Amino acid sequence: MSVMQLTFSPRRTLAALLLAALVTVGIAACAATPAGQGATAGSSVALPTGTVGAANFDAGYLAVGTGTKSVDLYFDPMCPYCQEFEKANGAKLAGAVSDGSITLRLHPLTFLDRSSNGTSYSSRASAALTCVASLDPKNTLGYLGLLYSNQPKEGTSGMTDAQLDTLATGLGAPSIADCLTKGTYQAWAQFNTTKALNGPLPGADIKAIQGTPTIIVSGHTYPGSIIDTTAFASFLASN
Repeated sequence: MSVMQLTFSPRRTLAALLLAALVTVGIAACAATPAGQGATAGSSVALPTGTVGAANFDAGYLAVGTGTKSVDLYFDPMCPYCQEFEKANGAKLAGAVSDGSITLRLHPLTFLDRSSNGTSYSSRASAALTCVASLDPKNTLGYLGLLYSNQPKEGTSGMTDAQLDTLATGLGAPSIADCLTKGTYQAWAQFNTTKALNGPLPGADIKAIQGTPTIIVSGHTYPGSIIDTTAFASFLASN
């Protein structure tokens, strides 16, 4: 083994230790930098308005459920920590939707477009979810689950539009091919990302999103581990 192979970078070693510590305590998240990271009010793409299916375009989220308690979930489809949260707590949220306890408000974000080799995967996946939510609301959570179970790694190109469409039709939802081609929902998701990263967030106890996943229950931000099912269940029940 050469001397070069035995040389360690103190900076990289420290960074690795810090990341390991964050994961251990459950504070891990996909970090985002506030900036104009999407379509703006001056964009040439006309943003959708009103409510179509589960998509509330004016409020900026996809609403699932009818409960009086609101749960806002901010996520990026390419964020691995969002996938971890889904694995740990997705069933709990789906159950609370089913029994009428909550209205789950999904906020798909797009800041990890920078990590998909120029394919804008986060924007396209967010748009695909929005297409399903607007065309076939009952399959919204099912499609979100498929996005996570087929989640690409950061730094890869992600699924094609055709593959995103196949996920939808395989679930029993209508084809979303035409919906994706229009590009309207991609622009909407990008616009919402800019708003979420810069704030303010109406009714929340934080000004803006610092990373994903961010979970806000009745205006209160969940501070615990994303994989601690007991802690999250307790927080959900008490807020």
